[in-house]
Amino acid sequence: MPSTRIAGATTTPELDAYLAVPPVGEGPWPGVVVVHEIFGLTDDARQQADRLAAAGYLAVVPDLYTAGGPLRCVRGTIASLTRAEGPAFGDLEAARSWLAARPDCTGRVGVIGFCMGGGFALLLAPRGFDVSAPSYGPLPKADLETVLRGACPVVGSYGARDRGLPGAAAKVEEALADLGVEYDVKEYPEAGHSFMNRHNGGPLNVLGRLAGIGYHHPSAEDAWGRILRFFDTHLRPATSQA
Repeated sequence: MPSTRIAGATTTPELDAYLAVPPVGEGPWPGVVVVHEIFGLTDDARQQADRLAAAGYLAVVPDLYTAGGPLRCVRGTIASLTRAEGPAFGDLEAARSWLAARPDCTGRVGVIGFCMGGGFALLLAPRGFDVSAPSYGPLPKADLETVLRGACPVVGSYGARDRGLPGAAAKVEEALADLGVEYDVKEYPEAGHSFMNRHNGGPLNVLGRLAGIGYHHPSAEDAWGRILRFFDTHLRPATSQA
């Protein structure tokens, strides 16, 4: 697996990361920072990056738990997300800057995240990225319009059966519309939380589905199609869209 290191982070001198490079061509390519779930830099997160690379994006997944592992770092990472500020945002900015500065990157960089990472992706929309794709991430406690003022275009995906995020899609859509931000936000009626993530949980997968959590193929594929079309519009040069 192509592992790499990202310098200039906040929580540690260098972040561990997974870099997925498009298998065809020599670039430069647009970049995407993939923000992992609460479980950390898992095989599922790597597979999300691989899917983006196959679509022609230079994708990196920074390990937000590099400084001390999941057990030691998860609380501080969640605290940054809850406050909408803190060391985790410094780490993600380091990943964005590192990716944008690579000679095989065009300098245009998007962000995508799932669950916890989706919360970060939404909050990062006004923070230097060119496009944001939050997927069923928790919404900030602060007023959404205040948090999203100056946001880049946003493509958001949520599940109607996600018991932890009732009405999230409508709230995000309303805030973006009021701010005049270009967006594509969709709620999937048959999907619950984590509907784009494939985890090998064995018997726990059944319990997850009963609780409204787990992979839902039709919704996931539709969401990926929307995300890739949206990224193609906002990350690629106009000449490549002709």
